[in-house]
Amino acid sequence: MFSGPSEFDADEMGYAMSRLEIESELCDAGKDFCGVGSSSSGSHRSSEHSADLDHEISQVTKLKSCPHQRYSREVPGRHQLPVSTVRMLAGRESNFSGRGRFSAADCCHMLSRYLPVKGPWLVDQMNSRAYVSQFSTDGSLFIAGFQGSHIRIYNVEKGWKVQKDILAKSLRWTVYASMSPIVHIVDVGSGTTESHANVTEIHDGLDFSSDEDGGYSFGIFSVKFSTDGRELVAGSSDDSIYVYDLEANRVSLRTVAHTSDVNTVCFADESGNLILSGGDDNLCKVWDRRCFIDKPAGVLVGHLEGVTFIDSRGDGRYFISNGKDQTIKLWDIRKMSSSVPAKHEVQRNYEWDYRWMDYPTEARNLKHPLDQSVSTYKGHSVLRTLIRCYFSPLHSTGQKYIYTGSNDSSVYIYDLVSGDKVAVLKHHSSPVRDCNWHPHYPTLISSSWDGDLVKWEFPGSGEAPIMSKKRVRRRHFYY
Repeated sequence: MFSGPSEFDADEMGYAMSRLEIESELCDAGKDFCGVGSSSSGSHRSSEHSADLDHEISQVTKLKSCPHQRYSREVPGRHQLPVSTVRMLAGRESNFSGRGRFSAADCCHMLSRYLPVKGPWLVDQMNSRAYVSQFSTDGSLFIAGFQGSHIRIYNVEKGWKVQKDILAKSLRWTVYASMSPIVHIVDVGSGTTESHANVTEIHDGLDFSSDEDGGYSFGIFSVKFSTDGRELVAGSSDDSIYVYDLEANRVSLRTVAHTSDVNTVCFADESGNLILSGGDDNLCKVWDRRCFIDKPAGVLVGHLEGVTFIDSRGDGRYFISNGKDQTIKLWDIRKMSSSVPAKHEVQRNYEWDYRWMDYPTEARNLKHPLDQSVSTYKGHSVLRTLIRCYFSPLHSTGQKYIYTGSNDSSVYIYDLVSGDKVAVLKHHSSPVRDCNWHPHYPTLISSSWDGDLVKWEFPGSGEAPIMSKKRVRRRHFYY
């Protein structure tokens, strides 16, 4: 009988195991657990897979979202099928697992089947384009950014009441306007609802430029907090990556990272040592700060057009990227090259600009001859703007899905392992640049250029779910 360690178990051991270490042990110990194997083909199959996918990340994903063997062992010949919630509850009461409670994988098995596909319900409607939308770490707050220098923060636990209405300073959301190298910090926990930059509240400015830059010579395209909240990593229009030390209040690192705009950056794991970046040079790069010498630790080739967004699985190993070649790609950083291949640029016999042209028909089935990705997902549309993609939440789904906005006004949800298109959410009348899945509940928010902020949930009574009463660990947002 196999029982994998949960995060709680690791803490009880008296030492901290990284997610990578835990998952490696799970892979070694649970090779026959939950019937790991390739999924059967479906009518919505929309991906291209490496043979390695079924061997490793497939197994890890299933280990995180499959119930204990005993729950399914009672049904001969049906091991591959999902176990019903009723059987799971009955098994818990009968102590099938021998632990007297559900494991994290048991919980994910049940919750991951409840996709947020019902709705939508209108959360807010603005008269300008919505560009970003994100839940806080614990899901109690939600932030949305709009084109008219407007940012709103909603209190999810209090019926989506506007907790903070921010009028930003020096904020531009269009490719035609000059952008600023200044990132502003706003105190979300202050008592003032209306927050006008340096009028009703001080918005502390973090200057990423230097004297050599000659002032406002570049703009920030992407910025992310480190897990401990002490640093920011940013990608810019001057082809560079910046790391800002919030305690020292200065830029601690800057390197020219790509040969074109750096559209997206993020930390690969909780250590903060690994940084991932993607740019308009079609490349994804991995940077290791422990041996940082203005050269990436590795390069990953596969996209035929620029990279718009990167999301890390959080284990320091896997990440996904959205590309202007109309694909999401899954990457394993162990497959990276030490340098950019000499012939990584694929010659194309067509001209197009993703901001106002459709993707050429003749390019849709092209594949990079040096593609190092593990899997490719197709079906959505990445045009007009830097559309974002994500892994589904760890705690409720075991990250068994990936999801993305789309230029065709929809949200797409793919099965990570099979590549099937499991849901398409349609409501908006303009591109969906961003969307975000609640970290604990089957609730997803999509934001669109039509100005709508809408909520999707699992089919039920129509009532909003009762949200967690946990407090926010970090009460600051950036813009």
